Amino acid sequence: MFARLPGAMARAVLVVMLIVLPSAVLTTAATDGTQIIALVAIFAALFTIVEYSSSSPSLVEFRDAPPFNRTRFSALFATVLCLSVIFRGYESPSIITEFFQASGSQIGAAIDFPFSPVRLMVLTMPSDTDPRVIERLRDAAGLSYMISMFSIMWFIILLRMHHWPRRGGAFNVWVNLPTFDPTAGGDVVERLQRDGRINIILGFLLPFLIPATLKLVSLFGTPIQLDNTHTLIWTVTAWAFLPASILMRGVALSRVASMIQMQRKKAYARAAAEDMQAA
Repeated sequence: MFARLPGAMARAVLVVMLIVLPSAVLTTAATDGTQIIALVAIFAALFTIVEYSSSSPSLVEFRDAPPFNRTRFSALFATVLCLSVIFRGYESPSIITEFFQASGSQIGAAIDFPFSPVRLMVLTMPSDTDPRVIERLRDAAGLSYMISMFSIMWFIILLRMHHWPRRGGAFNVWVNLPTFDPTAGGDVVERLQRDGRINIILGFLLPFLIPATLKLVSLFGTPIQLDNTHTLIWTVTAWAFLPASILMRGVALSRVASMIQMQRKKAYARAAAEDMQAA
């Protein structure tokens, strides 16, 4: 536990930096909102320290199989940072903020075509929404969606380059998959393959399903007020990051299933060879 503690504390600091990043970059933050953010940051830091300092985690998957969590966290941090810089430009323009705003505007306009996830996200807003809010939503959605797609491609490239998940060492399936119950019944490989396919399908569909869900909530309940900058940043970040994270999880589960299946074949072949030699 003590050997893992420095790394766990470093990760906790990064998590706190992620949570307070919009409030640190932007100047429009209410006192009550700052207190809530501080409370969330404290709980997130404690959770990270507990998960990464214990011998076996309870919720965090692939803790000892980098770069899965590192890639996901990097994508999340990059999304929050880019969106925070973009909205910082509306308060205090600079060369950096203008660059991010121009990039987000071009990407948003390129991806904003009929039935695209960005177009569906824009259509969730009421008809009487301020055009400036819609424009900001389009730019934020386009940039965050592009970051999520790049993170998925980068993760797949890393899998090929480093022969993930083993990376030349031992891979403990039960430590890296604490939420997976091997005694639930059925073959482990088949269950991992099934869960991997489900996660991949959900990863593709969620960018389309989340806007539809938000639209239904706005029609039958209280609509989400995206005119608030912090709400807009975290809503768009969740919309782009969650599907990418689930899709990467599906790819990772499929790779673990393939690894177990390959090890079984090697074990069967070795056992057959030993039987032939004994005979």
